[in-house]
Amino acid sequence: MARKKAQKPKRAGTGPVVRLLLLLLLVSLGWQLVRINRQVETAQAQKEELSEQVESKQAENDALRADIADGGSQEKKEEIARDELGMVAPGERVFIVN
Repeated sequence: MARKKAQKPKRAGTGPVVRLLLLLLLVSLGWQLVRINRQVETAQAQKEELSEQVESKQAENDALRADIADGGSQEKKEEIARDELGMVAPGERVFIVN
């Protein structure tokens, strides 16, 4: 009896279609990672900008709290009268330069 050579099982080959699909999948995933990375960078920049705005507003609030705690000194009242109401003290001259 002649023995037949044992045949190796056929491997399921990856055809060009499967390779193309895998390549498209990898490209798509890479694109998504790049897009997400850009969004993260944008969000971090916005966070830093907003943090600076918060610090500025907190300093402004602290200054206002200090003004309130002073109970409105005479100097502050005069400053508000001049700057916001356009008033002048008796005998004071105001020169407006355009």
